[in-house]
Amino acid sequence: MTPSLIKMWISFAGIGAFAVAALMVAISHTKLTGWFATLVRIIAFIIFLFGTVIMIFVVVSGPTGG
Repeated sequence: MTPSLIKMWISFAGIGAFAVAALMVAISHTKLTGWFATLVRIIAFIIFLFGTVIMIFVVVSGPTGG
């Protein structure tokens, strides 16, 4: 696999992390209550931070030239 293709898949993982985090927050606000909703929100925040780190890596690493 070329570096460009690897970078594309890494960015898809970041986008997927953002989507999962958003769905988890939406579910915790609408369907869940109490400490379990708080736990789900904390896990969603951690996943969101993971996606943020991935996106920062993709943007800062610049173009691959391939």
